[in-house]
Amino acid sequence: MDSAALGPLRVHYRTYGAGPPLLLIHGLMTTSYSWRYVLDELGAHHNLVIPDLPGAGRSSAPSGRLSADAVAAWIGEFQTTLGLRGCPVVGNSLGGYLVMRHALTDPSAFAAVVNVHSPAVPLPRLRFLHAALSLPGAPAVLRWWIQRDTTRWAHRVVHYYDETLKSLEEAHEYGDPLATRDGATAFIGYLRDVMHPGGFAEFRDTLTRRCSGGQQFPVPLLLIYARQDPLVPPRVGDRLAALVPTAALHRLDRSSHFAHVDTPAAVSEAVIDFLDI
Repeated sequence: MDSAALGPLRVHYRTYGAGPPLLLIHGLMTTSYSWRYVLDELGAHHNLVIPDLPGAGRSSAPSGRLSADAVAAWIGEFQTTLGLRGCPVVGNSLGGYLVMRHALTDPSAFAAVVNVHSPAVPLPRLRFLHAALSLPGAPAVLRWWIQRDTTRWAHRVVHYYDETLKSLEEAHEYGDPLATRDGATAFIGYLRDVMHPGGFAEFRDTLTRRCSGGQQFPVPLLLIYARQDPLVPPRVGDRLAALVPTAALHRLDRSSHFAHVDTPAAVSEAVIDFLDI
């Protein structure tokens, strides 16, 4: 497919199940593989369409510069290519942030949005990360560090409430794409540009203005946040719920940032109940 901002791309995506379409968007460092534990339960109700984001997993790297706006717009372009406009969507982590951004830009893109523990505000750690990656030579050093052993690196950086869920298969799924120059460069682009703190500040400010002006979020919104998470503080869910008063906030115990891995049954049940309303 061709993307206005990201150029020509070969997009890898998985399909599973039967019924009306449901789009699943993965987060940073993961791929479509991350949704493996919810396929049966969600697939019993929906035809799941699960892409690898540009430059992630088995999708090709973009020729255009990555940004939150560009990748959010790409989600809409992917929908249009497959005839999925107006379907509901579930996004995890960065994916949740991107689909919320796209819903604000294109209100008719989705019938409903489920956000599973995404970042949403310019956290101090994001400001530090951006500042560090803006230093001369920093991206090259990070690429070298990652590519010393991509399997080990992937195994270390993806965290679960139950760390025994990690596997060598998973580490290869997430680490192998980083062994190529294009894959590592795209990943660093996500860290530096898509996760830019300015983008999160703009997103927060947009929701604040809408809330102050009495504007609802364009579509029904479910926020699913774990009570524990070393990556994105659970209080971010409370912040989002305050900025979108019409949103439903569902809390999970003994779960994590990747709740669809730690507690797949609970996530599937919450999604199905929400979409069946």
